Amino acid sequence: MKHLINRRQMLWGTAAVVTTAMLGDSRRATAAPKATIREIKIISHDVKRYNGWPTIVRCRSGELLVSCSGSREGHVCPFGKVELMRSTDDGKTWSWPRMLMDAGIDNRDAGVLETAKGSILVTTFTSLAYESMLLKAEKIKTGEKGAWAVEKLQRWQAAHNRLTPEQRRESLGVWMLRSADGGRSWSAPYDALVSSPHGPIQLSAGRLIYAGVDLWRKPRRVGVCESIDDGCTWKWLADIPERTDDKSDQYHELHAVEAADGRLIVQIRNHNKNNSGETLQCESTDGGKTWSVPRSIGVWGLPSHLLRLKDNRLLMTYGYRRSPYGNQARLSEDNGRSWSEPMIISDDGAGGDLGYPSTVQLGDGSMLTVWYEFMAGIQGAVLRQARWSC
Repeated sequence: MKHLINRRQMLWGTAAVVTTAMLGDSRRATAAPKATIREIKIISHDVKRYNGWPTIVRCRSGELLVSCSGSREGHVCPFGKVELMRSTDDGKTWSWPRMLMDAGIDNRDAGVLETAKGSILVTTFTSLAYESMLLKAEKIKTGEKGAWAVEKLQRWQAAHNRLTPEQRRESLGVWMLRSADGGRSWSAPYDALVSSPHGPIQLSAGRLIYAGVDLWRKPRRVGVCESIDDGCTWKWLADIPERTDDKSDQYHELHAVEAADGRLIVQIRNHNKNNSGETLQCESTDGGKTWSVPRSIGVWGLPSHLLRLKDNRLLMTYGYRRSPYGNQARLSEDNGRSWSEPMIISDDGAGGDLGYPSTVQLGDGSMLTVWYEFMAGIQGAVLRQARWSC
C-alpha cells in the first residue's frame, strides 16, 4: 500500500547465526474458541492526527497504560513523538496523551511495560526514512505534477531543520525511557540495544528480556537482550538463528513470552520468500541463552503480540492485512506448541494500514486489545480498542 512504503526500507542489514534444535511442531492447529466482541471504539482524542503502533499494559494497580507514536501527519513523517495515555476504569475513558519523547526526528513504535518492581519502561526507535520523501518533494517545482502544497513543504522543512545533520544522526537509535515513580518523571532516553514494537517482557525469575532487532548498527543483529537491574542497563544475550535459505535482514518486529513450563517463546515478522507475511516462532529452554531455528506456525498475519493468561494459556494477537482487513487472535493450550484457528477481533478495516494489536486481560477475565487503524472518512489514523471474551 501507498501508506506502507518505506517501513521495510528502514529495517535492513545482516545478523550472525546461532544453531540450536527445533522444538515442537506448532503447525498443528486446534479448534478455535469462540470470541465474543463486547465493544469496539476509537480511543484517540485527536482523530485528525496519525497515531500509530501502540502497546497496552495493565499495571498491578489495575491502571491501564497505552503508549504510541502520536502527533503524526502520516505513516512516515518527521513529526512522530512518543505519547502515553492512562485509564483507571478498564478502558472506558482515557487521559489526554502525555508526550514523553520528541527526538527531533521520527519517533516510531512505542512499547510499554511495568516491571515487577513497579518501574515503567517505554521503548521506541527513531528513523530518518522521511528524508528521502522530503528530498524528492524539494526537487519538484510548484505547479508540477506531484508537488506538495507550499504549507506542507515548509512545515516538513521546519521540522527537519530543527537539528543539524550531525544532531539528526546522533538522534538515530533504539531507545528506552524509564520511570521509577509511576510515570510522574522519566529518565533521559538511553540505548536499549534492540527495538521491537511492544518492547521487553518480565520473567518470573526477575530478569527482563527484550527480543528485537539492532536496527542501525552494523552488523544488523536479530536476537535477545537481558537486564538484571530492572531495565536500567541491557546486555546482549543471544542471536536468533536463521532458517536455511533465509536472510535475517528479513526478520522484523519480534515479541516474547514466558510459558508456564518455563520455555521462552519468540515470534517474528517474516519477509523472506519462504512463508513471506507469516509469523515465525522459535523457543529457548535455557533462559534465552540459545534459541531454536525459527519455523512457520501456519499463521499469515503480523506482527504479533504474546500474552500469558491467568489460566496459563497463551494468546497471540496480530494484524490481518488482507481482506477482510482487521485483527485476529489465537490461543495455545500447550505452551505454544500449537495454536488454535483464528478468532476475529475486527474485520472492518478500510485497508492494510492498520494492526500492531496488543492485549491485556482485565480483572474480570475479559480481554482488551488496542491497535492503530487508518479508517475511511477520518483524516488521520486512530487508536481503536476492542473488549472481548473467549
